[in-house]
This record gives sequence, C-alpha cells and structure tokens, in this order.
Amino acid sequence: MDLSRFDVPRYLSLLPLFQEIQLPALQRLAQGSELREFARGTDVFRAGDPCQEFHVTVSGQIKLYAISPVGQEKIIELVGPGNSFAEAFMFMERPCMVSAQALNDTLLLSISREAVLNEIQSDARFCMRMLAGLSRRLHGLVNDVQAYSLHSGVERVIGYLLRDLPEGGEQPACVLLPVSKASIASRLSMTPEYFSKVLHELESKGLIEVDKREIRLLDVQRLLRYPWK
Repeated sequence: MDLSRFDVPRYLSLLPLFQEIQLPALQRLAQGSELREFARGTDVFRAGDPCQEFHVTVSGQIKLYAISPVGQEKIIELVGPGNSFAEAFMFMERPCMVSAQALNDTLLLSISREAVLNEIQSDARFCMRMLAGLSRRLHGLVNDVQAYSLHSGVERVIGYLLRDLPEGGEQPACVLLPVSKASIASRLSMTPEYFSKVLHELESKGLIEVDKREIRLLDVQRLLRYPWK
C-alpha cells in the first residue's frame, strides 16, 4: 500500500467513532495521526509502556494479551479492521495494562492523545462519541465475563461462530477464522485442544463443516439450539 496516498480524513469519516464529524475536525485529527506498518509478530506496545495515543486497525489483526505470573498467555481481545483499541489507557494517563501484537502483517492508524483532547475541548459531540465507544468496549468485556462464567465451552464456541451472522441470514453460512485456532481458543478461555474437540463434536452432529480456517455453518437454527436439553 502506498501510504502517501492514504486519505486519512476520509478513512476516519467511515468509522462509527467519527461519523458525522465535520471535515475540518477530521483534518485536524489526521494531522495528529500516523500510519504505521507492523510485520507479523511485531509488538505495538507492551504492558508497562506509556500510552500517548490510541490505534485503529486499518488492515490485519491485532491481539491484546496479558501474561500470567507463570508465563501463560491470555488473549483479551482480537482487534480487526475498522476497530480501535487503547483509548482507555490513553485517557487514564497510565501505563498500558496489556500488550498488543500484530498477528499478521498489519496497518495501524495511531491517533495522538493531544489531537483527541483538542477535539474533545472544542466539540461536545466528539466527546460523547468517545464515551460511547468506551461504553461499547466495557459492555463487550462484561459480556465476555458472563460468558466465561455462565456458558459452557460448547456454548462459547457457538456464540463465537454466530457473533457476526446477520439475523435471518441465509443458510448455510460460512465463517473464516481471522487468526489461528490457538489464538481464538485463548480468546474464548479454553485450550486449543478443547477448541478443536468442540469443533469436531459440532461437525460430527452435522452442524458445521471445517476446512482449516473456513467453517461452514450447515444449520444455524440447530446451532442456536445446541446442545439440546
């Protein structure tokens, strides 16, 4: 990609966070932004680093993760194209509490804290959009905690497979896993072996077909009801 020809204001205008923001404000944000390329496996930041910006994934995939005292990695979130991360750390003026790493070759748009604060001070609507974005992130994390606490592993996998499926969508449907099965297993708080076991179980019931990272959902309505009581 020729980064010199990337239209940052136009790209920002397409994101839910910045929709309906006037062009002059988008141009000011663009001036406080930087496009950065990260090769697969490269750290964007590590836990303990200062945070003076937040990021939007333009292309590729970012994992936010933490390391336990015994050295075990836990993926907190997978951030795909069009989604942002690190806003809360930026506003708190505290070091990053998790690490971020590119799972494949990734292009990020990093927006400085100074540029964001300038717009918040001059436009209350922009402030409300930032608050709404943080609220959606918090709501998602609460849902995750509830899922890990109240739902079985099978229910978590099914929920993941159906998460982006439009209501009343056509059947069968196809899901392409954006990252490795091991990464998704970590995101769902299960081992890679158990994740594969659940996929095999669903496949043996005639609910899905698995072809590497491509998963074909053969009967969405039956999946929604599985496991049957």
